Amino acid sequence: MRITKVYTRTGDKGQTGLAGGQRIPKDHPRIETYGTVDELNSVVGLVRAFNRPLMKRLPQSRTLEIELHRVQNRLFDIGGLLATLSKDQKRFKRMPRIASKEVVHLEKLMDACQMDLKPLEEFVLPTGGPVTAFLHLGRTVCRRAERLCVRLNRKERIDPEILKYLNRLSDAFFVLARWIGRAQGERETLWER
Repeated sequence: MRITKVYTRTGDKGQTGLAGGQRIPKDHPRIETYGTVDELNSVVGLVRAFNRPLMKRLPQSRTLEIELHRVQNRLFDIGGLLATLSKDQKRFKRMPRIASKEVVHLEKLMDACQMDLKPLEEFVLPTGGPVTAFLHLGRTVCRRAERLCVRLNRKERIDPEILKYLNRLSDAFFVLARWIGRAQGERETLWER
């Protein structure tokens, strides 16, 4: 893919193009859905930016970097899938797929991280240092992306692996926030009834 010009002026009247060439309004649920996935990818980029300086002294930060890089690639795949109508996806030779192994990978990652964590006895407030706090933000944006996918799926079919992946990813962000916070010596702030 080669882009020589970022602006096209084709969206100046409130419409945008899908990967298959169809023009739809910019406030269409499909656009809101993949726009939220893109927002989530940007939040993950923030986590990586704040995590990068910690990588020299914390092996857990290096692991987090590797995992988040993988997540960003999968989110980009999901965005591409959502930007293409189901009927058009077969037209593109290199169309990405979200394989069930990606969901399993997230589950194994969470299981490994949980081994370092105490069981929860109360709800955790979304606080901590920048890495932890942005992971919590990622969790909430991921839940919104998941809700939008569920809504869109009622009208237009979405690959069920996308829904599974987003569901597991929000859980993974929560576990990763607790795990990296512990590695950095942060104390969890628990909800006070």
